[in-house]
Amino acid sequence: VVRFAKENDLTVVGGSRDGMEVQVKGTVSAVERAFHVTMRTYQHPAENRIFYSPDREPTTTLPFQLWHISGLDNYSIPHPLYVKKSEYAAARGIDARTLVAHATTGSGPSASFLGSDMRAAYYGSGSLTGAGQNLGLLEYYGTDLADLNTYYANVHQTNKVPVTLLSTDGTSTSCLASQGCDDTEQTLDMTQALGMAPGLASLTMYVGSSDTAIISAMTTHSPLPQTIGCSWGWTPADPSTLDPYFQKMSAQGQNFFAASGDNSTWSRRNEAWPADDDYVVSVGGTDLTTTSAGGAWKSETAWADSGGGISPDRIAIPSWQKLSGVINSSNRGSTTYRNGPDVSANANFTFYVCADQTTCTANEYGGTSFAAPMWAGYIALVNQQRVASGLTTIGFINPTIYSIGVSSSYGSDFHDITSGTSGSYSAVKGYDLVTGWGSPNAGLLNALQ
Repeated sequence: VVRFAKENDLTVVGGSRDGMEVQVKGTVSAVERAFHVTMRTYQHPAENRIFYSPDREPTTTLPFQLWHISGLDNYSIPHPLYVKKSEYAAARGIDARTLVAHATTGSGPSASFLGSDMRAAYYGSGSLTGAGQNLGLLEYYGTDLADLNTYYANVHQTNKVPVTLLSTDGTSTSCLASQGCDDTEQTLDMTQALGMAPGLASLTMYVGSSDTAIISAMTTHSPLPQTIGCSWGWTPADPSTLDPYFQKMSAQGQNFFAASGDNSTWSRRNEAWPADDDYVVSVGGTDLTTTSAGGAWKSETAWADSGGGISPDRIAIPSWQKLSGVINSSNRGSTTYRNGPDVSANANFTFYVCADQTTCTANEYGGTSFAAPMWAGYIALVNQQRVASGLTTIGFINPTIYSIGVSSSYGSDFHDITSGTSGSYSAVKGYDLVTGWGSPNAGLLNALQ
């Protein structure tokens, strides 16, 4: 492949350590010659913008078949899966002040929730901190670490985890508001992961412009991130393209947590992927109440915009969703295609957020973007305990959690969310297509050993 690139005036600019991916760049004319296409621009059918794309499927003269050629179009632009309450209300013509009640039991300003509140609610006051574990975050833009520092200064906490910003394809790891870059997603991802697992060995933000560059790096980087959070959604031309990487993650004991989205029922326009892929853990949203600031879990309902449903990419139902008792007439899941989400956590407009070196906000942002990195942090606690017991890291958790869900221990391992509706589906007893199996309960840590 490298020789092919050079022979066609393409410059090799990177690639994965295991040889699964080669990154190249070149002029439009060089790309057209190499892949036998003509690059054109088109009006997007669903968005008010122009996108570029080849006029046909790319082909090469290589004597073997390539798995996939990506990066030749910008039809699908990845979007962060958080929601700003004021924008949400304006889009629907309603008053943001009456959209949802503010948090009343958080530790942050105006009683908003901090990452540490999620730890208290879903884990408690135990000694596990994620020590010795490495956590990764998938990001399409870099960040301004000054925002992370502002967050910790404002809430009178200290971050002791080293944060590494890693460019996977030459994309800048800097995201400055003064230069028009928004790091809201990137900052909230860090605060949620670090809030749940404040003693991680490392947190690495994998930054790139293409999904293959980012995810391939996550499978080869040293130290390997055993648990990964993804708070972005996009629509790939072929959802199976990244399956070799996700399968490799599973074999290597890695978990990939993907936010299920903030537009209720899944559809092709709602960018369900990668949350509907059968090799990732899909994380939905809830509305959480705690007993007090930094207090225990009190109650939880389904978040009104939690993404979920039946795979719009028609990904086949995995074996663990075929277990007796998972799909039934109450949850109205599919017995043919993959259902989601798998699990959930708080996603309501109840968080404290600092970003873009502007005034921090309380009770303004929500979304499953908060839930996915929280779960990534939670599994770091699980892995710490497993390693201390002489076990390996847990690996892909879906087969295990679905077995737990249909077992007699389900009620002690998960908070079963049974009220609330999002789009076409409602939370019901057991598994449902709004909150999955629910959020972590006290028994889950030991159940995953």
